[in-house]
Amino acid sequence: MIIGTAGHIDHGKTTLVKALTGINTDTLKDEQKRGITINLGYAYQPLNEQLTLGFVDVPGHEGLIHTMVAGATGIDFAMLVVAADDGVMPQTLEHIAILSLLGLSCGCVVITRSALAQPEQLARTQQQLQQALAGTFLHGAPQFVTDSLSGDGIAPLREFLQQQAEQQQAVSDAGPFRLAIDRAFTLSGQGTVVTGTVYDGHFSLHSKHQHLRLMPANIPVRVRGLHAQNQAGTQARAGQRCAFNLANIAKDAIARGDWLAEAGCFEPGPRLDVELQLLSTSAPLGTWTPLHVHIGAAHVMAHLVPLQATTVQAGKPALTQLVFEQPLCALPGDRFIIRNAQAKQTLGGGRVLDANGPDRKRRTPARLAWLKAVADYLDQKNVLSLLQQAPYGITRTALHRLAGQAPEQIMLPKQALWLTPTGKNEPVLMHEAHWQPLLSRIEATLKKAHESYPDEPGIEAARLRRMTDSAIPQPLWHCALQTLLEQQRLALTGAWYHLPGHSVSLSESEQALAGRMLALSYDGRYDPPWVRDLAATLEAGEEEIRQLGRKLVRQGLLYQVQPDLLYHHQHVEQLAALLRQHAPAEGIKAAELRDRLGLGRKRTLQILEFFQRIGYSRRRKDRHVIRADNMMFTSPPNVGNVNDTFGK
Repeated sequence: MIIGTAGHIDHGKTTLVKALTGINTDTLKDEQKRGITINLGYAYQPLNEQLTLGFVDVPGHEGLIHTMVAGATGIDFAMLVVAADDGVMPQTLEHIAILSLLGLSCGCVVITRSALAQPEQLARTQQQLQQALAGTFLHGAPQFVTDSLSGDGIAPLREFLQQQAEQQQAVSDAGPFRLAIDRAFTLSGQGTVVTGTVYDGHFSLHSKHQHLRLMPANIPVRVRGLHAQNQAGTQARAGQRCAFNLANIAKDAIARGDWLAEAGCFEPGPRLDVELQLLSTSAPLGTWTPLHVHIGAAHVMAHLVPLQATTVQAGKPALTQLVFEQPLCALPGDRFIIRNAQAKQTLGGGRVLDANGPDRKRRTPARLAWLKAVADYLDQKNVLSLLQQAPYGITRTALHRLAGQAPEQIMLPKQALWLTPTGKNEPVLMHEAHWQPLLSRIEATLKKAHESYPDEPGIEAARLRRMTDSAIPQPLWHCALQTLLEQQRLALTGAWYHLPGHSVSLSESEQALAGRMLALSYDGRYDPPWVRDLAATLEAGEEEIRQLGRKLVRQGLLYQVQPDLLYHHQHVEQLAALLRQHAPAEGIKAAELRDRLGLGRKRTLQILEFFQRIGYSRRRKDRHVIRADNMMFTSPPNVGNVNDTFGK
């Protein structure tokens, strides 16, 4: 169990911890000289082989509230310290508010320096505490009157803390491993060491599958050794104070507030959608109010954006977005504290709902409904409500981050479907009421496309996604296409998706004419004959050639680059490969492609416009670049003999 002290400066927090553990947590020379705590201090008291009490001693000075919050975040049990001769002071009240906003529910009150107080002073302090603690989680909490120098009252307090530790339920370690770093230093002969509290998960030094990263910088690190609760070991679990000896990284690359986390635990972002609760003493906060935000062990600046009204009022939780200058890491349910722009007053706090809030459409009814569903899940574990507000489902990774446990361990409603795409795409959990309408929308999009472009063989996957709904996540999109193919509601010819009925067959006479058409188109290479020229050469009517050309386009043997201009599929594949070779990122100019092909400017532009139309490329100023999301022409071009298809 991790116990955190709280209270006004010079009320005896450090002396109390020393009386309980025998350890002086003031290790800095300035701390010992001035007699006050400046940085976080730590002490440990082993109870048995399995159980150790960890103490986090925080500073009580007004100017060091940011350090106090860094220490208070992640503790299990609060120990509010008040000097009997001084009574309740300003930082006492602020610390009580911070502990409440951080969501703590267990604690005790320790009245120190009883030997220096007259009986009436002690009675006054107890009366002040009764008023200050009313309506907080410490109301009715056990109180202990102590004197750390003489030892009076220390034994009962120590026994009580041991009982609390033994009765405390084990913290679940099913979530992804993450440790909030609050200190980084260098040990001679050891290298870089970071310390902090493990928020979630379990790490084993001997695991071959766990790979830790310094976040949000996303730097891979190697662990040489670790201490858990001040004992050398090979395991680190949620709820423990731990120290990690890291290889291949310098101390200067690490800052308080960084995380040591499993790969995939976080997706850093500059916007947090949160549930914010202002203290009753706080004035309303308007859009773009600058704030100091304390989350995990981090202290960062942010701007506030109300999501439900023009201002955030004290009295009840409000949905809000916090916008940061740099990406940071958080998970749903994480607690935070906000202070004013001058860092002189605690204004409120709350919990994270979405660690990757959008910068656009953040106030839409659908978005607000999703955030309320997340809050409901954090309170009630209501998966059904969550899925009802997730039209695109929830990926396995997102569910793991939200639930703090492996998705396989979550009780799912009968309406939930696990969708498993092929390849590297991860599974998606989706409500069945969203799944079938999505499949029908894809079919409807294709039907409309076939009616509008009857001469095209179908639609490539990326372009079809943009035509259906560009917001559909890639894993869900590929799963939907796979399902439609398996159910034979969709067909795939080459890279083209089409409805099963969108196909043609040729009569014997058409096959003979088609073979000659394909041969002429093939011989023309990048400058094939127009329909009128084909008709003249083949001694057929232009309309007959057009109709047959449309059938060959549907079969994927020809491409209609321009009306009445049909390219052989092998040459289109070669052109696509040429574009991919010369324009993967920086793009290619029309003049560059013209010189490469030896064609005129007009024909070159027609080719580039064709590739834009089918979704293979896009124009960026005067250059043409390949779309990153397209899957067209990814296999090597087929250079076989055209006569293999229809004969000579």
